[in-house]
Amino acid sequence: MVLSVFGVEPLRIGGTETYARELSVQLARHGWRSVVCFVTPPPEDVRRFLALPSLSVELVGYLQGFNLRVMSRVAQVLRRYKPSIVHFHYGGFLSPYPWLARLLAAEQVFFTDHTSRPARHVTQRAALPKRWLARAINWPLSGVICVSDYGCRCVKEHGLFPSSRCARIYNGVDLSRVTESPERAAAFRRRFGIAAERTVVCQVSWIIPEKGILDVLEAARIVVSRNRNAHFVIVGDGPFREEYTRKAIELGLREHVTWTGLIEDPFAAGVFDAAEVVCQASRWEEVFGWVIAEAMAYRKPVVATRVGGIPELVSHGESGVLIERGDVQELAKTLLALLGDPARRESMGAAGRRRVDTHFDLRRTVGQLVEVYGIRDGPSTSRNRPLV
Repeated sequence: MVLSVFGVEPLRIGGTETYARELSVQLARHGWRSVVCFVTPPPEDVRRFLALPSLSVELVGYLQGFNLRVMSRVAQVLRRYKPSIVHFHYGGFLSPYPWLARLLAAEQVFFTDHTSRPARHVTQRAALPKRWLARAINWPLSGVICVSDYGCRCVKEHGLFPSSRCARIYNGVDLSRVTESPERAAAFRRRFGIAAERTVVCQVSWIIPEKGILDVLEAARIVVSRNRNAHFVIVGDGPFREEYTRKAIELGLREHVTWTGLIEDPFAAGVFDAAEVVCQASRWEEVFGWVIAEAMAYRKPVVATRVGGIPELVSHGESGVLIERGDVQELAKTLLALLGDPARRESMGAAGRRRVDTHFDLRRTVGQLVEVYGIRDGPSTSRNRPLV
């Protein structure tokens, strides 16, 4: 049995939820069961999506810090299921939970680093005493999985964990769920009152400063002044939504910006079907960029910032355009050019889909993880394997 502990709320059918489902499907083929732990109960759509005979859902809590109540819940789940493999996600890199898993008889313990770093982050090698202490704390870990080469470099350069036990396995997109649909695009436009003649630029993200929403709004002001058919759609929610909504109105964008709030299943809702261009104007060092991979799977050109691991997804000039963080003028110029050039959008979209097929297919990336686990047919055939 594999126990995957996600220190997040399963609010929508997104990257984490599709990953949990695909892992459970692949484990079942080898005769293994899967248990996934979240912070809160999944909403109904997510619960149905995760309803597999081989998958059980448990609740624990946020994994950050030393929380006795959360540790007690994790311990209860460990005792109940007695998993051979335990995998922690979205917690701190230095944590007591791997020790807890080992003490309760897990054969292998893994941690995936999903951490985006602050803007202009420069990784420095930790001082020797800190490295010794960190390696002692991390001794129970069989390996650390990084979701991009950028993330892998950060972990290795910091020196808190042996480089030989780090592996890069990209996040992926469930391509079996990607079906382009003009009908869904039209339904999405009707749902949010977007006229058929509008050309849509979409950003899907949490509404926080690190995602560059203000840069998108400033660029939107320039774009709309030159192309009155341009329409911007911000999909997601977050603590700055109300403030940014007021900002859009101050910029004269009331009729050209739509705020959808959280959408539980962007694929089924037609988010990507309705978009002509997908934007990701992150200001921090984005470690991966799941939405970018999803947009490319839908053959959408991507305009994104050259930060963190994003250049590993977007091939500049081929599947999209990379700009410098905070460069509102360049963002606006690029969006105007793409909105006015359907042939270029189509060409970039096709290149993006090819890149997803090659590098970010969820079945393939999860298969790589199952290989790292050393799982073969039967419930007790895992082996410790070197990470590659």
